[in-house]
Amino acid sequence: MRNQLIVICLIAAILSVREVAAAEASRSGSVNTSSDLIKSEFIFEQAPFRSCHASTIVETRDGLLCAWFGGTREGALDVGIWLSRHEGKAWSEPIEVANGYNEENRVRYPCWNPVLFQPKTGPLYLFYKVGRNPRSWWGMMRISENNGRTWQPAKRLPSGIYGPIKNKPIELADNILLCGSSTEDAGWRVHLERTRTLSPQWWRTGPVNSAMEYGAIQPTILWHQSGKLQILCRTKQRQIAESWSADNGSTWSRMMATELPNPNSGFDAVMLRDGRALLVYNHSKADRSVLNVALSPDGKKWHAASVLENQAGSEFSYPAVIQTSDGMVHATYTWKRERIKHIVLDPFKLALQEIVGGQWP
Repeated sequence: MRNQLIVICLIAAILSVREVAAAEASRSGSVNTSSDLIKSEFIFEQAPFRSCHASTIVETRDGLLCAWFGGTREGALDVGIWLSRHEGKAWSEPIEVANGYNEENRVRYPCWNPVLFQPKTGPLYLFYKVGRNPRSWWGMMRISENNGRTWQPAKRLPSGIYGPIKNKPIELADNILLCGSSTEDAGWRVHLERTRTLSPQWWRTGPVNSAMEYGAIQPTILWHQSGKLQILCRTKQRQIAESWSADNGSTWSRMMATELPNPNSGFDAVMLRDGRALLVYNHSKADRSVLNVALSPDGKKWHAASVLENQAGSEFSYPAVIQTSDGMVHATYTWKRERIKHIVLDPFKLALQEIVGGQWP
């Protein structure tokens, strides 16, 4: 009997230690909320800003770069663009690479929504927005010739051009960048912008949607093997909407709702090299407390793949996602507005379940 009590006490002690360790690891971000993840980590543990949001990630010739906006709070005058590098061992300490100081009137404006993009040839791009709010902001751009170590002076984009509004561009033939953009000054409307790398000239389509039908912004672009382009858009209607183009983005079909819910929050998608589309988003109409991964063979029928986060009352939002040269999928996202989280998953090992009627299985 005594031996049995000793064994029971030892088991209880071991379980208690494991629970404490798991809770601590979960707090630090080292425990995966999904068994499909290869890695789950924070870009930084401490930073010289109180709040952060809207991350972006890119693979350069030297490794990974991640950027986001950080400051006192979203929209505060001290919000700038911060960046961290990962070249094989760990993420570097965050450094500020852009702010909204205007030398003409000596006023600093908040920065918003950075987007990093590395074309097949040429320099690395950092796009971002500056202004008091999304209805009056303007587009900015910086270029790096050494994979993000140093940056050329910031340049303002032409009037009416904002660059990629949240998500990465895609690169078409002839070094043309196609950027998903949007405006909010006359209702939420989606536009597509294009430019050639290192060219000062930009072109913008008219609005893809009617703001009266769908209040839509922040498109992410998928280039299907059929040659068609698809955009998935955030909407006020709490449903992901889509539009299609058969002429490299010059004209677009009428915007329609998909079966996927969305709590009026940003998301991102990437076309994998095997032809499947991968989407990271909040599968909810209510809030940003759950963050999901879905896969589609054609951009129309979606399958549940993974749950990255699920904690009531918390915010996990604004993901950015890429596929790196080794085939792995990397995503970064806002973790409770306090930190930026980075995850790695193997897209070939995901267990898929069909999403029927917009319900997560």
